[in-house]
Amino acid sequence: MRPLEGVTVLSLEQAVAAPFATRQLADLGARVIKIERPGVGDFARGYDAAAGGLSSHFVWLNRSKESLTLDVKHPDAGVVLRRLLDEADVFVENLAPGATGRLGLSAAELRAAHPRLVVCEISGYGSTGPYRDRKAYDLLVQAEAGVLSITGTPDEPAKVGISVADIAAGMYAYSGVLTALLMRARTGEGTVVEVSMLEALGEWMSYPVYYASAGTPPARSGARHAVIAPYGPFAGGDGDVVYLGIQNEREWRAFCEQVLRRPELVEDPRFSANALRLANRPALDAEIEAVFGGLDTPEIVERLEKARIANARMRTVQQFAEHPQLAARGRWRDVESSVGPLPAALPPATIADVEPVMGPIPELGAHTDAILGGLGFDPATIAGWRAAGMV
Repeated sequence: MRPLEGVTVLSLEQAVAAPFATRQLADLGARVIKIERPGVGDFARGYDAAAGGLSSHFVWLNRSKESLTLDVKHPDAGVVLRRLLDEADVFVENLAPGATGRLGLSAAELRAAHPRLVVCEISGYGSTGPYRDRKAYDLLVQAEAGVLSITGTPDEPAKVGISVADIAAGMYAYSGVLTALLMRARTGEGTVVEVSMLEALGEWMSYPVYYASAGTPPARSGARHAVIAPYGPFAGGDGDVVYLGIQNEREWRAFCEQVLRRPELVEDPRFSANALRLANRPALDAEIEAVFGGLDTPEIVERLEKARIANARMRTVQQFAEHPQLAARGRWRDVESSVGPLPAALPPATIADVEPVMGPIPELGAHTDAILGGLGFDPATIAGWRAAGMV
């Protein structure tokens, strides 16, 4: 039995944040019913067609779910929603600000009608405050949270290459729902979980906030670390690049003695503490590059490994997909889709004796008839709704 078997999740979701949260619940065995617009669906279905003709975002975020098409604004949709909510344990939404309230699906209304329901609301900026009604997309929240101010090069800020604001919100929604289900198991009562993208990403910005309290925020430093040195990319004599990081003075000594083979640098007054190495980074980089320039990258990596200095080589996306560590640990599964099997990474949290669901990626509305029939609606009623464009 999977951990969330028997739990039903109803989701009015789109894009990334809420679908990421609910997909992880589905991975653990929850039944996730995804409500989508008839004929259009979650707009993430149309982001691209890179995954064998399907959207890469949609494939990533929506395996193991059931797709129910329903125009929630249709006058007759209320009866369907009420029956769905009667059977649901969790309701998740990340619609535009105020949308659920206009539908009569606000957290207060849902909790009053369904005391055991866990309601999870995901928004850009939260349900109160001057930014409450603002639309929020990942780049915009990265900007508002200060991420762009510390990411990129000294000459130009850069967004993080993945949707970190959405992902952060999805992760806190996921853990918040699990916590609320644990609370309900103890008290018998549901609750409301509210997650904003700004506050989720803001948690991840805590170190820069503390660092900036001294008066100087972390500098944009490209692939180098803003406050640790040496930490970043260094080229070998063959032109290839190795990434390395020194975390403490023991590692610094080993690096100087075993990798650079320049033991005198350990106590060099320019480099004898991290703050000094940071202040003198151009000189430090010159010393490292002078040694590395006379070595091929494989020899540099061999020295780093022998000295137990953390290091890595930059892989392309395809090289990551073929990573020997993931292959050795069997971290890929095939999931079914309308275009055939597609590879999917197992969830990162491996639970002993629990195999994640890894079910198919649903076609738009693929489960509509089965879900509505299971709620007690007869085929003629469903056919009428379909003709009217409600499902």
